[in-house]
Amino acid sequence: MNNLLIKIDNLKKVYYSEELETHALSDISLSIAKGDYVSISGPSGCGKSTLLSVLGLLDTATAGRYVLAGHDVSNLPNKERARIRNQEIGFIFQSFNLISDLDVEENVALPLTYRRDLSKAQRKQWVKDALDKVDMSHRAKHYPSQLSGGQQQRVAVARAIAGKPSLLLADEPTGNLDSKNAEAVMQLLDKLHADGATICMVTHDPRSASQAKRRLEVLDGRIVSDRLQLNPQSEGKHHVYAK
Repeated sequence: MNNLLIKIDNLKKVYYSEELETHALSDISLSIAKGDYVSISGPSGCGKSTLLSVLGLLDTATAGRYVLAGHDVSNLPNKERARIRNQEIGFIFQSFNLISDLDVEENVALPLTYRRDLSKAQRKQWVKDALDKVDMSHRAKHYPSQLSGGQQQRVAVARAIAGKPSLLLADEPTGNLDSKNAEAVMQLLDKLHADGATICMVTHDPRSASQAKRRLEVLDGRIVSDRLQLNPQSEGKHHVYAK
């Protein structure tokens, strides 16, 4: 299957302590194609963020197989995991995670400084392209403290897409935003998906989940529902977010 980006088989994640054994993920099997827009939802503590961390190579599974873009990444050494993470995966976090003493342009460029395959001119162009996509080029020399929450999240999205990753992972991307900015960020994700991005988003908000084309529901570390949404909100009129 040439368009398969992610293939996971019988994935398990167990956390051990002296007195407790916690099964965060149990027998997860999952395939995600290039160009998919997938939401992962479920109650707090269900394992959805753990699954996203494993997908993003921020955490390793206790057992099971994970193939990303045709490469088995299940048991790679840390250095190789970091390299693949930098080149293949873009992250959007709830708390933005921008560096306060770097301006917008420098924040977006930061992950690219670890890419030895890019020249300085390429890095500069990729940063410009990313800021153009999120309509933040006019704020390139501003610092995070000079931006609204919505603008900071747009910069965070630009940082995530600047390296042209194969996979875009979003962890509660609207969690720290008011209704207007939440709507704007979800529209931006829709646009990126329309342009060909593969997006996997964790959210507790059914309104955000409804905008993906495929919806996974997780409960007690297992996928209990995996369905296509024939008429996702992103294809029609956007709903109004309320907090």
